[in-house]
Amino acid sequence: MCLAVPGRVMEIEERDGTRMAVVDFGGVVKEVCLEYLPDLAVGEYAIVHVGFALQRLDEESARRTLDLFGELGLLQEEFGDPWEAAAGLGKEAEK
Repeated sequence: MCLAVPGRVMEIEERDGTRMAVVDFGGVVKEVCLEYLPDLAVGEYAIVHVGFALQRLDEESARRTLDLFGELGLLQEEFGDPWEAAAGLGKEAEK
């Protein structure tokens, strides 16, 4: 599954003419392209899908969504270690 996940912008830099950010998704940190939200600032929240910030989001909505995703296990599914997940599937097939 591929989710659009809210995250908080921690750092912004320009790399080869492209605005990029370090974004925290409730403890998971990833690099994100900011070209669709050129005025997004450090400390703000955005909905991110496949590495692109798509929509600005208020902090309360972002935190509620992250909490809900966490409760449902969707953050682990989205950001978990793919090797660990593949190993787990192999164990299930052996049963």
